[in-house]
Amino acid sequence: MSYLVLARKYRPLTFEQVIGQEHVTRTLINAISANRVAHAILFSGPRGTGKTTVARILAKAMNCMERTSSTPCNQCKSCREITSGNAADVFEIDGASNNSVDQIRELRENIKYMPQHSPYKIYIIDEVHMLSIAAFNALLKTLEEPPAHVMFLFATTEPHKIPVTILSRCQRHDLKRIRLETIIKHMANLCEKEEIAIQEESLSLIAREAGGCMRDALSLLDQILGCTQNKVDPETVPELLGITNRKNIFDMSKAILNQDIPNFLSLLDSIYIQGKDLKKVYSDLIEHFRNLLVVRMGKRETDLVNTPVHEIAIMKQQVEQTSEIHLSQILDVFLREESVIRFSSQPKVAFEIAVIKMIQIPPALSIETLIQKLDQLRNEWGGNNPVPQNNCFQESAGKDTSNSPQLTPGPGKKEEILLSQPETKRTPLTDVPLSKDPNRIWEELRTAICKKIPSMASPLSRSVITQLTEDKIFLSIKENQFNLNRINTKKAALTEICCDFFKKEMGLVLDMKLDTDNDPKEKSTQENRKQDEAIRHPLISNAIEIFNGNVIDVKVL
Repeated sequence: MSYLVLARKYRPLTFEQVIGQEHVTRTLINAISANRVAHAILFSGPRGTGKTTVARILAKAMNCMERTSSTPCNQCKSCREITSGNAADVFEIDGASNNSVDQIRELRENIKYMPQHSPYKIYIIDEVHMLSIAAFNALLKTLEEPPAHVMFLFATTEPHKIPVTILSRCQRHDLKRIRLETIIKHMANLCEKEEIAIQEESLSLIAREAGGCMRDALSLLDQILGCTQNKVDPETVPELLGITNRKNIFDMSKAILNQDIPNFLSLLDSIYIQGKDLKKVYSDLIEHFRNLLVVRMGKRETDLVNTPVHEIAIMKQQVEQTSEIHLSQILDVFLREESVIRFSSQPKVAFEIAVIKMIQIPPALSIETLIQKLDQLRNEWGGNNPVPQNNCFQESAGKDTSNSPQLTPGPGKKEEILLSQPETKRTPLTDVPLSKDPNRIWEELRTAICKKIPSMASPLSRSVITQLTEDKIFLSIKENQFNLNRINTKKAALTEICCDFFKKEMGLVLDMKLDTDNDPKEKSTQENRKQDEAIRHPLISNAIEIFNGNVIDVKVL
């Protein structure tokens, strides 16, 4: 007798033996017990997850003559025939090779005949999505109202290709991918029955390569067992399957996190010499860094990371000193370069360049840190031009105010005008008290100036007094160039009025600044300068490089 592969030798015979699909088997068991089984059922899901197996078990349960519950006996004639695949009343049809409308018409002609020795005539159509549109249309009426002795069981990996009119006539059950731990446990039990010594590490590699499909896992296990003598060496499993050792994946990720380019290039070269598929290695690295990110977040890693428990512990140690943002940054680069690796004629070179580019990018900062840096930067820029405040005058009656705190005038044009007329020395008749509010003094002085020189009313309307001493008065004037020129021509007359107002010799110090807010040309020049300074700032440059962004607009506040 020829060798029977593990997938067939240990194929489930009851609902309880089906691995990882309890949500489907439990529903069918309850439906059989309540005698509420639909006449048309669709099983959908990934390959190798048990769709056809569940359909066979359901067919056995419906036609079993000796069952006392929802579980078939697997001993009667009907059960044995279905298990061996030669049942007279259960027809297994391949939808890919029987997809024409003529074959569906022939099926319609045969369903009107009663089953030979079973309660139901059951049609199991595998890969039903391969039927043509005409074949589906020919099946519509029969599928909706079949004879009482007929059942249809469909299986497909692509339910979206089935017409909605067919789906609406079927009861649908979706099978899911089987978890890694479940596949490992099942394979360990089979190896124990076969008296084969194999370590969990090897079973983990096989289960990972199967991608959630039990049939694929058992086929790979068969391949491994065919090359060994009842004892599997963990070192030979990656070579036999043509996959990358998990240790290499961990070592490569460690080199990336440590920004160790020479070590990574050496590891990649070693894998390349072994003949591994670099595109598959790249895909494994993406999956590994995704798992690292989930583990670093520290929430439900056992559910979201489809890896053995001992690998999760290693991942936690590996990302202990790495931030979530840095891992997201690495994943982003990996995904953006994936198409380059996939379609490149030199995948090794493209792989190396992608990782070098990734390592050279500095680790990104968190949003909170960036906001703090930007606030600090705004405060630093805002401190370059302090705004004069009038409440800084600290003067008292009868006290020399020359040593009082003074405001530093803003940058601009300063002129000190001192008029001395020794031949007509003024004798103060009634001194203006310096303890009086300086703003009020300036209002009275400006009124006196406007009476004698009315044309100065507008240019001096926005001027403020910044300092007042025993012999000097400091004014800050912010105007356009035209008004500044007018004030400059009248500076001698203004000083004379100040002397008359205070009844003594007074110096007038003018801090004249161009009002860029009302000068469009000067305002545009200053805004452009500030925008250039902002773009060239190291913090902004790093943010653009880290997030691979572009400067859309710069607003000067």
